[in-house]
Amino acid sequence: MQKLRKSAIGVLEVDILGARDLADMKNLYVVAKYGKKWVRTRTMFATAAPQWNEKYTWDVFDVSTVITIAVFDDSNRDARRQRIGKVRVRLATLETDRVHSQSYPLLALSPSGLQEMGELHLAARFTCKSWAKMLAMYGKPLLPKMHHTNPISVPQQNYLMFQAMQMVALRLARADPPLRREVVEYVLDVDYYMFSLRRSKANVCRITTLFSDVLAVGKWFDDICRWKKPLKTILVHVVFVKLVCCPELILPTVFLCMTMIGAWNYRQRPREPPHIDRVLSRAELAHPADELSEELGTLQPPHINAVLWWYTDLAYPGELDEEFDTFPTSKPADVVQVRYDQLRGIAGTVQTVVGDLAAQGERLQSLFSWQDPRVTPAFIVLSLVMAVILYLTPFRVVTMVTGLYFLLPPWFRSRTNQLLINFYTRLPCKDDVML
Repeated sequence: MQKLRKSAIGVLEVDILGARDLADMKNLYVVAKYGKKWVRTRTMFATAAPQWNEKYTWDVFDVSTVITIAVFDDSNRDARRQRIGKVRVRLATLETDRVHSQSYPLLALSPSGLQEMGELHLAARFTCKSWAKMLAMYGKPLLPKMHHTNPISVPQQNYLMFQAMQMVALRLARADPPLRREVVEYVLDVDYYMFSLRRSKANVCRITTLFSDVLAVGKWFDDICRWKKPLKTILVHVVFVKLVCCPELILPTVFLCMTMIGAWNYRQRPREPPHIDRVLSRAELAHPADELSEELGTLQPPHINAVLWWYTDLAYPGELDEEFDTFPTSKPADVVQVRYDQLRGIAGTVQTVVGDLAAQGERLQSLFSWQDPRVTPAFIVLSLVMAVILYLTPFRVVTMVTGLYFLLPPWFRSRTNQLLINFYTRLPCKDDVML
């Protein structure tokens, strides 16, 4: 008999211990969400240092997932001021069978700037039931097979996402105790794809940070060419002449270098899951008067259709009218406001694309930086094995096998079993540490 669902590969245990360094007395409670399961702690009344000491468990079917834990103030009816802060922990950054106990900073954005609300003390442990199933999961696609055979457009994905959020909000509103819609929206990050000048600048900084490594390599090569360090220059000459004389050693040398880089970074490997990066998020550099007020002014849409309007990929009827308008504009204020909202919708799409490009480079960096304590060791071993195989195999055979593989007919291919692509998309990036 076929099983209704796949068996879990592990168990996630989270202890919500307490909070500290809060500004004033509040009625605090914590909401944690992982997968389809939502939990809420009891409310601690009139305290600046609540102690919950509550433990929750989840079945884990995929380690390339994130648990979100948010703190709220029940004494304030303003949806904006209820938010104390939240923490996102990617399960791939947790070491297996080890208790990670640390305090996470609670940061909240307001029109006046970034506020440090306190710290949340958590203890998390991921227990693996089957190492074979867990490692095999890295080669499987993140999305269902239907998405690869019949993909849907981005506007349709956004529509389904917001409809799912609305259904979850209605279900949790009938729970005991109920959760308000604002709580669900904050935990699910429904405003992530909306335009924000702060987020746009942060995504650009992420890309420039990636290119800083390329510039460092260029500077190193320039120093070699200028003979600033003669010993290194002579060594580079020897390696260069050897590779020119024996081109079949190029690929084994590349894989061997990747193995050495990964092994060298073992000493600087992170021992705990990363916190929210306030510098990378540009939360402290954002101008309160315009950037944050503009960003936070879009977080409370009056209706779900108003949110979906941001992502509608249609031709606006006033595009040509705007193109032939004078500068400065001669149109009334209501027309200018509509154009401004349309421009922010388009800018939100560009912002998302820039963030996705930055995430691709950050995934490549995570291969060598030990952010995932399971992926990097496997990558080092595979690189070493590939170096040996490429050294022992004639270069012509390697070229022929590679070419025939990429030229396989479509009926011998699978749209979902692209091992390298599936593996790469599961690597961690810095989206989890962004505000």
